[in-house]
Amino acid sequence: MNVPLRNHDIAELKRLDVAHHLPAQADHKLIAEMGGSRIITRAHGCRIVDGDGNELLDGMAGLWCVNVGYGREELARVAYDQMLELPYYNTFFKTVTPPAVMLATKVAEKLGNGLTHVFFNSSGSEANDTVFRLTRHYWALKGQPQRKIFISRWNAYHGSTVAGVSLGGMKAMHAQGGLPIPGVEHVIQPYRFGEAFGEDPATFAARAAQAIEDRILAVGPENVAAFIGEPIQGAGGVVIPPDGYWPLVEAICRKYGILLICDEVITGFGRLGEWFGFQHYGVRPDLVCMAKGLSSGYLPISAVGVADHIVAELREKGGDFVHGYTYSGHPTCAAVALRNIEIMEREGLVDRTREDTGPYLARALATLNDHPLVGEVRSLGLLGAVEIVSEKGTNKRFGGAEGTAGPVVRDLCIRNGLMVRGIRDTIVCCPPLIISHAEIDQLVSIVRRSLDEALPILTGAVKT
Repeated sequence: MNVPLRNHDIAELKRLDVAHHLPAQADHKLIAEMGGSRIITRAHGCRIVDGDGNELLDGMAGLWCVNVGYGREELARVAYDQMLELPYYNTFFKTVTPPAVMLATKVAEKLGNGLTHVFFNSSGSEANDTVFRLTRHYWALKGQPQRKIFISRWNAYHGSTVAGVSLGGMKAMHAQGGLPIPGVEHVIQPYRFGEAFGEDPATFAARAAQAIEDRILAVGPENVAAFIGEPIQGAGGVVIPPDGYWPLVEAICRKYGILLICDEVITGFGRLGEWFGFQHYGVRPDLVCMAKGLSSGYLPISAVGVADHIVAELREKGGDFVHGYTYSGHPTCAAVALRNIEIMEREGLVDRTREDTGPYLARALATLNDHPLVGEVRSLGLLGAVEIVSEKGTNKRFGGAEGTAGPVVRDLCIRNGLMVRGIRDTIVCCPPLIISHAEIDQLVSIVRRSLDEALPILTGAVKT
């Protein structure tokens, strides 16, 4: 790797990690017992290296985000140049910076579909907070302030703020902090393998969409502000809805005049082989949340795409929308994000994902279907999932409940040189969009080897 090496004292860093650092979404007792987190020291392309010198193929693109891969000197130079010219200024004082304007223009171009304006934030969680407040403000401006209810799905993930966790449908997160807040309703997720095993896909698509309409009617259409959903539930386990689901959802939203919000924090910027997931599914949202791939994770930035009819309401009625962040439209982050999109355009990464690497990943993952632990493999673009089951041909789990097998296989994958995520009993992957065929082959080979190693562990130590 052509990356400068630093003489990190890894043992001391691990000691300080336990002494002073609280990592995100972690079992802090376990981290302390481990003697500190794994220290990641450098990366290049699709590979990361830890402090012990172990090189891993990064099957998660960081955290669903490093779309253009690691080590892009071009992005570092853009940040350097922008920092020298104007490192920071806000957008509070009727001001804006050139990179923010240029990035908003570029993002609006990629969104199309009447999504003409962009509001910037720093994270996907902040983007979802923004749509929460903007949606309620919009309905108040329209003289319908009672429209406050959001319809979401169980097992959805919309961030870690109070509003984000409430919009999301992860019960373990709800259990911490007395959430969700009032005004959020949850319905069945379009997860056929888990919720409707063996059911006809079209029948399940209609049933899952009907659950949304039923909930709208139950709470009163006049009280519903919006439906929010991820085109594919990434953090929920790469839940790919059956064909026809999204058009049905959009039709329901239009029928009752509620806003359609697509959370594209994971699926945006080429992940599914289109610039945005809603384009793949052929729907037209009113609001779009995005982050992660916007800058390929090189600097923290997120955005909300806003439809022209919402902007028209803001401008016609006037008055402050009293919402924003210190770093909204941060010029250095915006400059890096703009160049990141330009790299994706120049290298044709979106088309490549749709026409080449996405189909190649699907074919490679499909070879795992013969494994006795595999209940299903699924993928779309460069998102993939492998379901682990205790009995072939079923969706039964080891130990009788989800969450036993996934951590075992995940840890074996990491030990064998592949960084993946285990979500309950699903091994998920989301590699950089620059991944090669050879690296996809390596990814799948390591998953198979890890499944082979897990088989005697799970069948011998855990009874179904």
